[in-house]
Amino acid sequence: MTTKPIKNTEPVEDRNALLEKALIEEYLHEKGYSHEDLKKLPADLVEKLMKEASQYASLKMEEVAARANFIRDLHDNASSLEK
Repeated sequence: MTTKPIKNTEPVEDRNALLEKALIEEYLHEKGYSHEDLKKLPADLVEKLMKEASQYASLKMEEVAARANFIRDLHDNASSLEK
């Protein structure tokens, strides 16, 4: 199955992708690098940094999701007490 773009619509960027990109940038910044710096580094170091940055972003995104679920559960439980 092939998907085709819908005419007259703008592509929508995934909000999770925006968060992931920001977290990767944050990790690189904490290590003293930027995406621009990666172009000047040896390939093996870039690969190592990006693997670490991806793992960091994944863990942070899981933390955000867990917190959101916890808060949703708190609100659900509190609203059932109000009835």
